[in-house]
Amino acid sequence: MAIFKKKRNYFTLHTHAVVTEEKADRKPSVPEGMWHKCRGCEKLVLKEDLKKNSLICPKCGTYERMGAWERIELITDEATFREINGNIVGINPLDFPDYESKIQKVQKATGLKEGVITGYATIGGIKAALGVMDSNFIMGSMGAAIGEKIASLAEFAEFHSLPLIIFSASGGARMQEGIVSLMQMSKASFAVKKHSDKGLLYISVPTDPTTGGVTASFAMLGDIIISEPKALIGFAGRRVIEGTIRKKLPEDFQSAEFLMQHGFLDAVVKRKEMKSYLHKLLLLHGGR
Repeated sequence: MAIFKKKRNYFTLHTHAVVTEEKADRKPSVPEGMWHKCRGCEKLVLKEDLKKNSLICPKCGTYERMGAWERIELITDEATFREINGNIVGINPLDFPDYESKIQKVQKATGLKEGVITGYATIGGIKAALGVMDSNFIMGSMGAAIGEKIASLAEFAEFHSLPLIIFSASGGARMQEGIVSLMQMSKASFAVKKHSDKGLLYISVPTDPTTGGVTASFAMLGDIIISEPKALIGFAGRRVIEGTIRKKLPEDFQSAEFLMQHGFLDAVVKRKEMKSYLHKLLLLHGGR
């Protein structure tokens, strides 16, 4: 009987283990990366629904940050974009430790070679030179490669007599490149000025966020400057300014609406209306 009992106990325990495993296999599982937490209302939103809504939260209307290729797809005519200078990448001019490995890691994670994509496309049938920065690439920080690509784009637009449109998204100059990154401010600004001297249109679209040296240079030099609702646009951070002037700043300080109210922007345009708005501007200024 003792032997029989041992077998029965073993069989019972074994069966229980199998049942437990089967139950575990039947537990519902959620695919990884299926949901997105809105940075506005902090509610979960299906990424598929968010993408269908142009990366605008369907629950509260918060604008999520948009990558460069997503932006290009949104505002250009289908299959008309052609990239130029796609092989320009940054170097390590100051021999900053581990800088090359960091660049390679970000390139692999984002699929981008640098923090801006430049080229040309048609918008409503009108050809324009287009530069789109991506904050996913080291927060869109401006190094030598970005400065070169922006300047080359402006020269390309000047040579071909094209209107120039630049979507900015940046945390400022790239500290790993030191003074070299700061030199890009004057370099890009000079190229934009040459484009302007030829009587050509430059539309600047600073998006969330556009700060630091990018704001202090080509992002605020447009003939027409427009942005998206509630985009953060500024130079120094709120805490730095408050600490310097020893005053409390308004809650909406450095928002697109605040800048428009004080004359720094010409318009605040909804994301879904951006393509048609740009098309109207191009038509108004001689686009064919």
